[in-house]
Amino acid sequence: MNKQEIENYRKAGKIAKEAVKFAREIIKKDSNLLEIAEKIEKKIEELGGKCAFPVNLSINEIAAHYTPSSNDEKKAEGLLKIDIGIHIQGYIADTAFSLDLENLEENKKLIEACELALQEAIKTAKKDVRISEIGKSIHKKITEAGFSPIRNLSGHQLGNYLIHAGLTIPNYDNNNPVKLEEGAYAIEPFATTGEGVVRDGAKSGIYRLEERKAIRDNLAREILNFIEKEYKTLPFCERWIVKKFSSRALMSLRLMEQAGIISQYSQLVEKSGKKVSQAEHTILVSDKIEVTTN
Repeated sequence: MNKQEIENYRKAGKIAKEAVKFAREIIKKDSNLLEIAEKIEKKIEELGGKCAFPVNLSINEIAAHYTPSSNDEKKAEGLLKIDIGIHIQGYIADTAFSLDLENLEENKKLIEACELALQEAIKTAKKDVRISEIGKSIHKKITEAGFSPIRNLSGHQLGNYLIHAGLTIPNYDNNNPVKLEEGAYAIEPFATTGEGVVRDGAKSGIYRLEERKAIRDNLAREILNFIEKEYKTLPFCERWIVKKFSSRALMSLRLMEQAGIISQYSQLVEKSGKKVSQAEHTILVSDKIEVTTN
C-alpha cells in the first residue's frame, strides 16, 4: 500500500465512524428501514464518501444482505445488524454493529460475544500470523459465551473497488496455514444461538455487475452505462436504480438479470432460524495493525 492508498483507507474509516455514530442516534424500534438506510447513505455522501455497498439492515435470523427495497415498509425490530461500507476512490471501510431493539438479555449477550470476539481477533491479527489463528480467537470468545460462530461467513481482504479480494478471515479454526499479508481486511464475527451455518434465503435486491453484454432494451443499456461508471465492481441495489431512473427501471433490471449482465445476492439466513449478531471493523496490516473504523 502506498501513502495515498493508506490515506484513502483512513479517510473512508473516519467517515465510517461518523456514519456508525449517526446510525446509532437515529435507529429506534419501529423506525422504517427504508428511511434508516436512506438517511445513513445521505450522511455518508454529506461527509464526503461514497457507499461501497447498500446499507444492510438485517433482522434476527437474517445474518446479512437485507437492504430495503424502493417501496419497503418493514420496521426496525428484534436483533438488528447494521452493516455499512464507505469508499474513497475505491478504497473501502467496512464496519458493522448490532442493536437490541427488544430489550432481551439474550440479544445483549449475543452482541457482547461478537464485540469481544472482534476485539480478540484484532489483538491476534498481525503480519505473518496464520489466518486460522484469528479464526481460533473468534471461535473461542463466541463459544465461551455459550454461542456458535457462523462458520460459512468470514472476514475478507479488501481491494480497490473490491469488497471481497484475496484472503478470507475465518470465524473458526479452519487449520489454514496461510499467513496474513500486508493489506486491508474486514474482520467480522457472527454469533448465533443456532447451528452456526447460513443458507441462501430470498433475493436481496442487491446486485453485482457480471459482464457487459448486448441488450436490446434502451433503458437497460442506459442503466448498464450508469452502473459501470458509478459503481464499477461494487454492489448496488434496486432502490438506487429506481431513484435514478424511476420505477420503469424494474423491468430493465429483470431483463439484465435474465441476460446474465447482473446477478442478485441472496439474503443469508441462519439455517435453524435462530438469531444472529454481527460486529465488524476494517484493519490495515503492515508492520503494525491499524483499525481504521474504530
